[in-house]
Amino acid sequence: YTVFTHTLGFLLTFHARICTDETGHTDAMASSSSSRRGLVAHVVTLLCFLSTIACIQPARADASTTTPRLGDERFVLQTSFGDITLALYEDVAPATTAHVKEMLTSGMYATNHFFRVDAGFVAQIADVKSGRRVALNEAQRQLAERTVPGEFSETLKHERGRLSMARYDDPNSGTSSFSVMLGKAPHLDGKYAIFGEVVDGMETTMRKIERVETTKSGIFVMPVDRVEIEATYVIGGASS
Repeated sequence: YTVFTHTLGFLLTFHARICTDETGHTDAMASSSSSRRGLVAHVVTLLCFLSTIACIQPARADASTTTPRLGDERFVLQTSFGDITLALYEDVAPATTAHVKEMLTSGMYATNHFFRVDAGFVAQIADVKSGRRVALNEAQRQLAERTVPGEFSETLKHERGRLSMARYDDPNSGTSSFSVMLGKAPHLDGKYAIFGEVVDGMETTMRKIERVETTKSGIFVMPVDRVEIEATYVIGGASS
């Protein structure tokens, strides 16, 4: 852009001098005047060409396809349909990922379940306080009651395979329920925290879960039979 600016300034100055020379010297030879007019035409053509180049913007990366840095750990959910491996966007949603990571490493999602399976939209894991078959101990219960701030991204999009923290009307009311996206949901963008993605099991386990028999209750599409998270474990990081 700087090169174009300097070139444009030079050509405009050159053009102005030519015009001054043509209008200020009425005794110039006709052939010389014609030659100058031809040169002016070439200069104008070049200016148009450079203007076109300046207006061409470099292609920008589509925000919806931008993948943030993944954390070192991998969190495996062993479900009744197979394993699902998660990785977290620690730089995008630090409070949310720290909270979910602590619950995962504490085994708090074990015996929980996907209470909602809406094909093409979301598969949502229940709040651990109400979704587990095994009761929480006191320390787990206190952790489950913590809320996280709404870390809403202006660039990341809700697309298949991404993890989105559930919440109530209060934007800072996320606790432990979250969704695995089964498709694009632009109406959620900027309103719910995207904090990770499925790195393994999306086209195997999640495809199976997505095809289960469901029933509708109000706004929720729920599986007829329980889709359980039987156990969880962590790979990598400090815990390995």
